[in-house]
Amino acid sequence: MTAPRPPLQGRKLGDRRVVVDRPHSAYFRYAGPGVMVAKAAASAPRTAVGKRIARVRTALFGQPLTSAQETEERLSKKLALPIFSSDAISSSAYATDEILKVLILAGVVAFSFSIWVAAAIALMLTIVAFSYRQVCRAYPSGGGAYVVARENLGPNFGLVAAAALMVDYVMTVAVSTASALANLGSAWPVIWQYRIELGALTIILVTAANLRGVRESGNIFAVPTYLFIGMALAAIAVGIAHVVTGNVDKIVITPADNAFKSGTEVIAFTLLLKAFAGGSEALIGVEAIANGVPSFKPPEAKNAANTLIIMAVLLGVIFIGLTFVAMQYGAQATDGGPTVLGQVGRAVFGDSFAFILLQISAAMILFLACNTSFNAFPRLAAILAQDGYMPRQFGFRGDRLAFSWGIVVLAGVAIAMLAAFDADTHALIPLYSVGVFICFTLSQVGMVKHWRRERSQGWLWRSAVNGFGACLTGVVFFVVASEKFVDGAYLVLIFIPILISMMMFVSRQYASSARQLEMRPGAAIPQPHRHNRVIIPIPGVNRAVVQALNVARSITTDIRAVYISDDKAKGEEVRERWAQAVPDVPLVLVESPYRAVIAPLVAYLDVLDRSHGNDTEAPMTFVLIPEYVAHSWWERMLYNQAAKQLRATLLGRPHTVVINIPYRRDDSKAKLPAEEIQPAGTLLAADGTAAVDATPPEIRPAQRRTTP
Repeated sequence: MTAPRPPLQGRKLGDRRVVVDRPHSAYFRYAGPGVMVAKAAASAPRTAVGKRIARVRTALFGQPLTSAQETEERLSKKLALPIFSSDAISSSAYATDEILKVLILAGVVAFSFSIWVAAAIALMLTIVAFSYRQVCRAYPSGGGAYVVARENLGPNFGLVAAAALMVDYVMTVAVSTASALANLGSAWPVIWQYRIELGALTIILVTAANLRGVRESGNIFAVPTYLFIGMALAAIAVGIAHVVTGNVDKIVITPADNAFKSGTEVIAFTLLLKAFAGGSEALIGVEAIANGVPSFKPPEAKNAANTLIIMAVLLGVIFIGLTFVAMQYGAQATDGGPTVLGQVGRAVFGDSFAFILLQISAAMILFLACNTSFNAFPRLAAILAQDGYMPRQFGFRGDRLAFSWGIVVLAGVAIAMLAAFDADTHALIPLYSVGVFICFTLSQVGMVKHWRRERSQGWLWRSAVNGFGACLTGVVFFVVASEKFVDGAYLVLIFIPILISMMMFVSRQYASSARQLEMRPGAAIPQPHRHNRVIIPIPGVNRAVVQALNVARSITTDIRAVYISDDKAKGEEVRERWAQAVPDVPLVLVESPYRAVIAPLVAYLDVLDRSHGNDTEAPMTFVLIPEYVAHSWWERMLYNQAAKQLRATLLGRPHTVVINIPYRRDDSKAKLPAEEIQPAGTLLAADGTAAVDATPPEIRPAQRRTTP
């Protein structure tokens, strides 16, 4: 609480009110002594182009939100389920296809084993869901497998988990989009030939929705997710009813459907294990809730854990139910033809509106399954940025409190993967399943160590369950990696080390810069003892140069102007005008027979530095670059290009500070006759014909930019 403001006394005895001019009130409000809080107007653009861009951004993404509104953007369980579970639930639309695609190698008779494979996968789902439920409670700050592995197994294992998660999230977007287009192709085959263009458009739309913020994206995606859940459960219920009543019409797969060819391989444990590995892709996305715990409303950990259980139950019921009905109806996996879900839907509902609605809802939830990655990937990247393994830009929140950098990067990489693999689900899935089982395994091994260290109530049986799950997911990882290595899984085993190397490189760079910038506790700040000098590279004699000269005089008396010229006559002309206008400041004329401008100036600065011998005694050189501030965007392309190149060249040069001195034209003064302007000095105009004011307008703080 600040002390109450004392009453203000007017100038006259009878004055009870006075007008107080508070120029800050439009942009700031006082929060305490020496503390001001910026209002929305302080962040608003000032230029006409900036205002137009802001209006477009507001129309697309909504009004900017303050950091204090983050709690209002938190998700209830009802909205969190479609946001974080759409990936896992939607995987039931293609996981059965992957099981049947393997079992067909032993003939159609082997399809009866599909339900047992699905049951084994459901058991693994239960174990993994239980493990991540504990992760939600033990690590409420989010991060999932990365945080668990980092805290319990060490930073290197954490980076392995993080890299695997990032690959998994990229592939989630690509695979979900491709699978959605395949399901739509079951109803409208013409869609297949435009799958890449439609996939890219869909990813862009999902990106725009997520840039509007987590809560708004939940409102957008809730209806399609719940619609698919309802239609899938309805298809399962009607199918089971037909099985019970004996009203089952077997599905007939024609050669036109391009079905996988039936084989004669013997049913063996290795074949069932391979089918188990293929169908285990139904578990992809289970870890997303553990990564996004901070997005839930309080109590965050409890709500996230409960949502995870709801998601696991729905996924298990839909996956086992669809597999059972597909087995009873004789559905088969096809290559480019109808999906198993499409076959079951047509067999159960016929060519009715319910079948069309099932396919549309499946396509929509598969499209929206991308949203799981768009929420988990940016948050994981932000955590990595906080730990120094990713560029810090990934930790910045946009106007709508979304991690905009992560969202945009994810969209760009996913579109590239979709185009590279021709939007083919079967080609993308080998890359999809490897990374997620690395995360499952590391997470559960980490939780075993967590329980053994914490030794809370029930730690023994919990560590046993996590240990069994780690062995199971580890075996599945090796099976998937070996069986699908040639199909493309080898790319993941290349991407993950590359990502780890990049993150370690970023970490080393940040650590190195931190050591260089670090100050010892209690160390005194040294007082400046160097002599300062100012170098002003001039394009001629004009108002912008005079403004830079006046700023230079406020820094030091050691001032030199430098003019680089490839025309000897013009150089002499500038020298004469300079001597007449500014006789007290020396001008160095550098002739450049090779027509270079930047390099001779840098060489001149090097010569000045060498003249002092000892590097520690070299004076600090301030390079003041005069710049003309153009009024319109198209006019800016005509000015200051050489100044930008010079600034980029000098950036980071030892003992050098680069300062831009912008000169903004004062239109009201420019219209006055020359004789009405009271000159404070003598200076020729740019055209060399009239005397003008040598004192420029006041330098506006917003226009002055300093580049270290």
